[in-house]
Amino acid sequence: MATSRALATAPPATARRGQHPGIALTVIAATQLMVVLDITIVNIALPHIQSALKFNTTDLSWVINAYTLTFGGLLLLGGRAGDILGRRRVFVVGVLVFSLASLLGGLATSSAWLLAARALQGLGGAIASPTALALIATNFKEGPERNRAFGVFSAVAGAGGAIGLLLGGMLTSWLSWRWVFFVNVPIGVAIALLAPLYINESERHPGRFDLTGAFTATAGMVSLVYGFIRASEHGWTDPVTLTAFSLAVVLLAAFLLNERRVPQPITPLHLFRDRNRSGAYGLMLCVAAAMFSIFFFITLFVQEILGFSPLRAGFAFLPISVAIIAAAQFAARNQLRWGPKPFLVTGSVLVLTGVAWASRIDINSSYVGGILGPTLLFGFGMGSIFVPVMLTAVSKVAPHETGAATGMLNTTQQVGGSLGLSILVTVYGTASRAEARQQVGKFLQQATPQEVVRFKATGQLPQPYSSQVLVHGISSAFQLGLVFAALAVVVAALVIKVRRLPDPTAVSPSGGGA
Repeated sequence: MATSRALATAPPATARRGQHPGIALTVIAATQLMVVLDITIVNIALPHIQSALKFNTTDLSWVINAYTLTFGGLLLLGGRAGDILGRRRVFVVGVLVFSLASLLGGLATSSAWLLAARALQGLGGAIASPTALALIATNFKEGPERNRAFGVFSAVAGAGGAIGLLLGGMLTSWLSWRWVFFVNVPIGVAIALLAPLYINESERHPGRFDLTGAFTATAGMVSLVYGFIRASEHGWTDPVTLTAFSLAVVLLAAFLLNERRVPQPITPLHLFRDRNRSGAYGLMLCVAAAMFSIFFFITLFVQEILGFSPLRAGFAFLPISVAIIAAAQFAARNQLRWGPKPFLVTGSVLVLTGVAWASRIDINSSYVGGILGPTLLFGFGMGSIFVPVMLTAVSKVAPHETGAATGMLNTTQQVGGSLGLSILVTVYGTASRAEARQQVGKFLQQATPQEVVRFKATGQLPQPYSSQVLVHGISSAFQLGLVFAALAVVVAALVIKVRRLPDPTAVSPSGGGA
């Protein structure tokens, strides 16, 4: 049932320093950048974290998962909190929680301490991210002004993963792994101080917190993602894997039942009645599943196969950041001229083409010949999609449900990424094990007695056999990634029908204007 007391409606408050759209957008975009890049900034520092805090290899994956699962699972609650309590107020709280958690993470002296800090970071991000997106609707008028703001926000959100890889390499190489956390603290404090000065507060809408919905949604998604992660390590018939999947089904079914019955659900299911909005959520889910795999596996390839250092690996992702930013800005400037659909279809096709190209990498692929082209196509595709998919998701949404609509869009991105990566890691592991058996046979046929003794002692295949195993697994994962990318094309072409955005000069009966 819904819980918490109802809150009285409160009028919106204007920024203390008046209207400064440029500064307001900078503050909002900086928050999204900080939250998004934290998903990848830690990746390159993982070996250093493992050594310092004595993680084993299996538990090390939870340094990433503790953040993404908490972040994705609580986004809906964060969006709802902004609608009820005021988006700017909740935004500041989320930023401060995120900053505190970052400080605690940088000071961690044990694995348990760091994982708790990462989960707290996810909570702060889940509060700040959906309210940041909703604040664009509060502070920018519908039409070209809001489209430009969405363009900047989308470029930052899309490029944040690649920027995180670069920044993580720089901080880890030049300072310490702890600075991938410490760097957030001064930025977060500055944002919290600037927000009341330059960002308008939204109107507070009376409502109640649907805690049952928040719990069942979060626990259900965590259990589902854990099931896939567990399957990648222990197989699909493992009792714990089956239990996790069963629990996920029960919890998510309870979530849907609860949302149909409570008067003020955390996720108003009627939002899905709009075909275009449902399509936007589905498209984001599929694109995110492909996007996370690109970052994860290409990072692995350039470091393990091409021998790039962490810093050089970060620089290798700069072209994709540039492509995302350029495409997002172009899409934002031309939304009213051409509408969302051409960008959604074109972007999805580019993503599909990029994944198809990446799936052809082999042990002899170079960065220029096998990595740069696919990542550029993927970057242009993602940049083309992010602006129109955001506009489609929030179009014609009543003001008091904007937070729920944007929270769901963010949730589909994070959950899609986590689920997609977990599934592709499972494929990677299965294909790698099968390839390893073949490579062991080839190695033993050609190895010297000394090499055979060394292999039996270590269990590690020498080069080039080990590289072949790794590349085969990555290529196989990308081949399944083609399914997600192909689904994105189908959704963009056949499900989403909107061809023009609403006239920004017209008064929307649903209150869609700022």
